[in-house]
Amino acid sequence: MRLAAIDIGSNAARLLITDVIAGPQGVNEFIKVVLVRVPLRLGFDVFDKGEISDGKVEKIIKTIKSYKLLIDVYEVKHLKACATSAMRDAANSPEIIKKVKAETGIDIEIISGDQEASLIYENHIAENLTNDESYLYIDVGGGSTELTFFSDGKLVFKKSFNIGTIRLLKNQVTEAAWDELKEFIRNKTKGYHHVTAIGSGGNINKIFSISKRKEGKPLQLDLLRDYYKEFSNLSLSQRISLHKLREDRADVIVPALLIYINVMRWADANEIFVPKIGLADGLIHTLYEEVKLKDMEI
Repeated sequence: MRLAAIDIGSNAARLLITDVIAGPQGVNEFIKVVLVRVPLRLGFDVFDKGEISDGKVEKIIKTIKSYKLLIDVYEVKHLKACATSAMRDAANSPEIIKKVKAETGIDIEIISGDQEASLIYENHIAENLTNDESYLYIDVGGGSTELTFFSDGKLVFKKSFNIGTIRLLKNQVTEAAWDELKEFIRNKTKGYHHVTAIGSGGNINKIFSISKRKEGKPLQLDLLRDYYKEFSNLSLSQRISLHKLREDRADVIVPALLIYINVMRWADANEIFVPKIGLADGLIHTLYEEVKLKDMEI
């Protein structure tokens, strides 16, 4: 079965096309066929002006049209498309949704922060890890950070906070917002045994790549602190040239590191696994379950 997911975030829009193949003992394999990313940077409009500019709307339309062509070429039968923090906050998002539908035929669902956190968890990464740990999913985006925490294999909480990389760059995260995040994490993880973090998002994936760690090996909190100090002391052009970063990654990687470091500190987590999963992967898993359910009903 070939499935596609479109994730329209505050920093970029992604198209993921995945083949789902039945594996041994009834365990399905999810094999990525195509992953395309376009840095629309919607948050820079929304978090300043409260809406998405006409120029950015046209870019959204062109991006979705191009994704639609790829979906058709790859003969994808089932698609799920969602938008997150920037579109949640944009006053003109209903009009944009209608325009995209009219010009491409694709329905985009604007999901809540809690729904976003649930979709990240749909990847079920922690099911492959030990039940003797407590795990905190941390997904950092341009407009929000989604946290999902579970211990002994049971979900304890999922929560979204409007603290994201673009909001930080725009100086739109107050001390009160940081304090709320800190108190929530400390209170909700108190009393649980050793916490291990699981990171998702383009920035933590880039840091993992730069670290040259072996697949499946965690990053230490102290290493993230070292990268934060290093990147903070470099200019944008130095980050780009020294670490071969795109400009739209080089500016957000510093605030992203700050969020990961703070969340890990407050949860008393000393290491973070980076399994290369994100919202689009969660959308694929959810879509697969929906398609399977419909097939059973027929």
